[in-house]
Amino acid sequence: MSCSAPALDRVFLDIGPLTIYWYGLIIAAGAFIGLYLATKESDRLGLQKDLMVDLIVFAIPISIIFARIYYVIFEWERYTGGTWWDVFAIWEGGIAIHGALIGAVLTTIVYARVKKVSFWQLTDIAAPSLILGQAIGRWGNFMNQEAHGGAISEATYNSFHQYLPDFIMNQMCIDGVMYHPTFLYESFWNIVVLIILLILRRKNPLRGEVFVSYLMAYSVGRFFIEGMRTDSLYFGPFRVAQLISIAIILIGLAVIVYRRKTGQANKHYNGKKVTKKK
Repeated sequence: MSCSAPALDRVFLDIGPLTIYWYGLIIAAGAFIGLYLATKESDRLGLQKDLMVDLIVFAIPISIIFARIYYVIFEWERYTGGTWWDVFAIWEGGIAIHGALIGAVLTTIVYARVKKVSFWQLTDIAAPSLILGQAIGRWGNFMNQEAHGGAISEATYNSFHQYLPDFIMNQMCIDGVMYHPTFLYESFWNIVVLIILLILRRKNPLRGEVFVSYLMAYSVGRFFIEGMRTDSLYFGPFRVAQLISIAIILIGLAVIVYRRKTGQANKHYNGKKVTKKK
């Protein structure tokens, strides 16, 4: 469907040589709100606040680097034709959540070994914060007019317009064409996953299963939403995010079954002080 609407300004603040984009500001807001949620859960379990704060301080920059590397690898041809510093222009978009997850998991593995605490304990605490950060971060894609789906029909537009505010509809009008707001679909799904994780965490789950549930639940939604997007990363004829989502779901199921059968997941959280691993 054709349309005509002004886009929101991608720049939050412009002071001389300093330009702050909404994209970066929204991602940072998601990270800080997620950190607050993680520290509250740390308090509930008896951990020191500094343990999660220090982990996030290391994990955020490493995750961003991995997210960018992941994206550039699958979009290499796009960058070989330009200038070399385009690789670092993350304010233009182009960071992949799966890359960020790889960076975060690797950072947590090393951090847990150094601090002599359970990797699963740390990731269970962090899981709701991660999905909340992702839900907020998708609005950075909204400001950049990216991560959207294909063009919609007039009937679909009229249906959406009953429920979505004008500022969302206007922002999805790109170069005169109205597109599916898949950023919104994923943000909504992430909030659903957040609620599920918070409920699960209050049910005294087996250690490690909050984090694995997060990975699996997010992957279910991402698989279907990815199929609607127009900016997917590809490996041959396949969308990379869909392949990764399927792999995560299958591996997650295997991990849960294996850890339960071997007794590695037989530790529950009960709100009492959590001791260091032996």
